[in-house]
Amino acid sequence: MIPATIEALQSALHAERYVADRSLVMAIHLAMQLRRPLFLEGEAGVGKTEVAKTLASIVGADLIRLQCYEGLDVSQALYEWDYARQMLAIRLIEARHDGSHPEVGDIMSRDYLVARPLLQAIEHGAAGRLSVLLIDELDRADEEFEAYLLELLSDFQVTIPEVETVRAVERPLVVITSNRTREIHDALKRRCLYHWIDYPDFARELTILERRAPDVPERLARQLAATMQRLRTLDLFKPPGVAETLDWAAALTVLGEHELTVPVVDDTLGVVLKYQEDIARVRALGVDELVESALG
Repeated sequence: MIPATIEALQSALHAERYVADRSLVMAIHLAMQLRRPLFLEGEAGVGKTEVAKTLASIVGADLIRLQCYEGLDVSQALYEWDYARQMLAIRLIEARHDGSHPEVGDIMSRDYLVARPLLQAIEHGAAGRLSVLLIDELDRADEEFEAYLLELLSDFQVTIPEVETVRAVERPLVVITSNRTREIHDALKRRCLYHWIDYPDFARELTILERRAPDVPERLARQLAATMQRLRTLDLFKPPGVAETLDWAAALTVLGEHELTVPVVDDTLGVVLKYQEDIARVRALGVDELVESALG
């Protein structure tokens, strides 16, 4: 069930251990009530994808995910014919004359269609079932696919020439994410409600650690949050996100650490920094300075 008020949504997010500020809660609430797609932009690892996963859990709906990539075309996102089964059916039809095989149905029917994420979401809606459609990292897809998506989001129906037109009676909750490696066309953004998810401040990052990694000692959690805040002020190629904060917390828990030290930080920099140039820069600036700032 969709939460009816902002307060109810905030409580539901809290129960799912997702830490969202008021503006994000408002954007989610309006998108759900208006049934408008929610377009989330922000750096990698700040929790955009997690919004869709959390919403699916809150409303008790299936999460249908379309992971975008360069070269993605409509058939890979919408539907494809199961050519292997069709060829097998044709062979059975050809052999049918000797009576050794049962009757084979129409090979251009829905039975021989493989539904991809977009059609899955529409068919859920056609059956009156609510779903959450996550279109992840749309900026990785080509502009041609973006143009088709614009049409689909307008009416949530698709015509399969050989079968029928499928229309979603129950529109899915749509979450679109982008890391902004390229600009998304204004026409698509106008169909959506927009929100930018930024890196959290110290207090919110500490709260995230408390809820998502409750086994981490409070002192270590504060040091981790402070260190991540400091790392993001450096001129890094790819500043670490919240996902890296949680990974680091998990790694230090495995190692049995209760406090940041210079050797521990130096040994585990690869957990939070994913480029050798960034690791080298932090070491050149001084891991000891990084630890001192966290302890301070």
